[in-house]
Amino acid sequence: MKPTQADSEIEEEHLLNFVVNSLNEELAIDLGENVEVTTETLYEVLAGASAGGTSINHVCETTDDSPHANTVRGYLTDQFDLDTVEAVGDMLLQRDVLETLPDRPVEVVADLHLDPYYGDEDETEALYFSQAKRGTTAFHAYATLYARVRNKRYTLAVRQVVDGETTSDVLGEFLDLLDGLDLAVKAVYLDRGFYNSTCLSLLYAHNYAYVMPIVKWGKTIQDELSRGWSREIEHDLAGKVTFPVFIDCVYQQGRYDEQGVARHGYAADAPFIDTPRDAREHYSKRFGIESSYRLAKQSLAFTSSQDAGLRLVMFVVSLLLQNSWRYLHWRYVAAPRRGGRRLWRWPFREFCEMVLRAAWTALGVRRAVPANQPLDDRFFR
Repeated sequence: MKPTQADSEIEEEHLLNFVVNSLNEELAIDLGENVEVTTETLYEVLAGASAGGTSINHVCETTDDSPHANTVRGYLTDQFDLDTVEAVGDMLLQRDVLETLPDRPVEVVADLHLDPYYGDEDETEALYFSQAKRGTTAFHAYATLYARVRNKRYTLAVRQVVDGETTSDVLGEFLDLLDGLDLAVKAVYLDRGFYNSTCLSLLYAHNYAYVMPIVKWGKTIQDELSRGWSREIEHDLAGKVTFPVFIDCVYQQGRYDEQGVARHGYAADAPFIDTPRDAREHYSKRFGIESSYRLAKQSLAFTSSQDAGLRLVMFVVSLLLQNSWRYLHWRYVAAPRRGGRRLWRWPFREFCEMVLRAAWTALGVRRAVPANQPLDDRFFR
């Protein structure tokens, strides 16, 4: 049977227009009067830098019709501080995602990502300090909230965590956001950065099922994880909250060059978690979220700017590109058919390349450089 053919096509310029229009509607820029540059041009530069995984400088230097890089950065820095981006960024990320999510309950993932920072800590805004990792204790920390549907991850919210804030502060905001959405939640999966008594109390207060790995704090849990076989126990944290812990034991069998029994503990309170193996298998779904960060790195414009608002805008645009790709792939590219849509092969890398080429065309990519002497026959054919 022949696959369903599309009635029309999505061209490169359509993809760029979709991204730029999304940014312009949710993150409008006040340019003032008698200004030659347009908001669309600023966002074309930003979209091109993100899709190409390069800098605003590079895009502006290699195109003829783009404004100077300082102009682009200046407007973005002046217009968007950290609070503004966080307030509007959620609406930007959710604008097309929510209609794509199914009516049935979905799995939600909260994740904390620490991006190591090696510069002068006194000269950079919005750093987060944590245990040493990769040679530093200073990080740009981003907490993200995803909906996971059919092995696809849609970003619903992002926060930059700064020194003085805690993961429980961020989780409280995320749970309030979920309460306000018309979205049924099957369970919340969290990484170990959210393992503390306050976060657990918040999950119970908002009545969400949850699964997260435990941290070996205290002699009691260390003893439990050093003996015995798979089992369920009750554990309390700081004497403030009591919760079930599933201890899953597996033979290493040479994995990671290790032998013997590996024991992993999961704090889990969900109707579909009955055994330690259930906890391990369900939590393993969360690891797909790491691929979202790998994709984000592919589409993240880089900068040496110390401005926290600008850095967060770039991170939000990177996540927006992922959401847009998944939304367009499912809504417009996948062919409807009985039994489920036919997903045409359209990798994220190709999507980014199409957006980048469209930005080059819109901004007049440089196609020639000056020569200091006439060209000889080797340059012609």
